[in-house]
Amino acid sequence: MVQDKFSTGNGELIFFFGGHSSFYMVWNDYVIYNDPVSEYADFSSAPEADLVLISHDHYDHFHPATLKRIEKKGTRWVVNPAVKESIGKGDALKNGDEILIHGIRIEAVPAYNTVNTQFHPKGRDNGYILTLGGLRIYISGDCEDMPEMAELKNIDIAFIPVNQPYTMTIGQALHASRMIKPKILYPYHTGDTNLADLKTAFQDETIELRIRPMQ
Repeated sequence: MVQDKFSTGNGELIFFFGGHSSFYMVWNDYVIYNDPVSEYADFSSAPEADLVLISHDHYDHFHPATLKRIEKKGTRWVVNPAVKESIGKGDALKNGDEILIHGIRIEAVPAYNTVNTQFHPKGRDNGYILTLGGLRIYISGDCEDMPEMAELKNIDIAFIPVNQPYTMTIGQALHASRMIKPKILYPYHTGDTNLADLKTAFQDETIELRIRPMQ
């Protein structure tokens, strides 16, 4: 898998990019998965999970067979209430809740559509903000350019979906990035989005746009 490395001020953080919304991070040998689905990423040789984040229960974000593959004794699950009801375990966070696991502060934040609300209604799904050492990472979940994004502070790295009509248009992604103001922006869940057009839209922005295999 493609890798990116960052210093957190308390150890190195390595991102391993799968596809769609499926990726994992390793921080001081602690393994954190986001929405792991084997259809979009090859996890056959990936490490077992210490922590798994699941934004919502749609099939392209929540796949029980993949969860069994990466689970080990002591794996922690941070999920929305619908996923907790389905798997019968984990820490179910609602929007506004937070939890501290292994020195990582995890905040559950809204993730919803502002226009195509039938896909992701307000109040149901989660985005997450992780604070690891001095690094703040925002994983938006499936959403459009919500007004709550303007309230996010000191985001170093952001993941936002660009896959209309289910999530954002390129214009919405640009608007979202200007509200969030991350140092680095990873578009994910990009589907059939024209990535050349996305790069053009961001060419005059001060935010660093990093394109990785997250279709």
